[in-house]
Amino acid sequence: MDSLDKLLAELKAEYEQQKPQQHQQKANSIKPVSKMEDKSNFLIDKLLADVKADFEQKDLAEKLQKQQEQEQLQAKKLEELKKQAEDWLAKLDPFSSEGLWFEKFAEGYPSRLEAAIEYLQLE
Repeated sequence: MDSLDKLLAELKAEYEQQKPQQHQQKANSIKPVSKMEDKSNFLIDKLLADVKADFEQKDLAEKLQKQQEQEQLQAKKLEELKKQAEDWLAKLDPFSSEGLWFEKFAEGYPSRLEAAIEYLQLE
């Protein structure tokens, strides 16, 4: 037991000798934030905010461009449908059963062309 007690005493002494050094190292590693670090953190935050704003702006620009492309596509489709309706109206015999039916159908529309466009979309 004597050698065991001696070994424990040595370990305890060694531990207590290292303990104050560890506390001193920790105390040295905890430094108050300097003005330079504050400025650096501020600049990093500003840079990140700028990058985020750039991405948001690019996303918005892409959404607007897609919306404009869709509107142009819809306008083109409407123009094509309008041409088809004009052609269909030019060929329609007003005294045929379809022509008589269409005249009745067109009464609910501001123009025969708008009625023809609607009719062609239903087909």
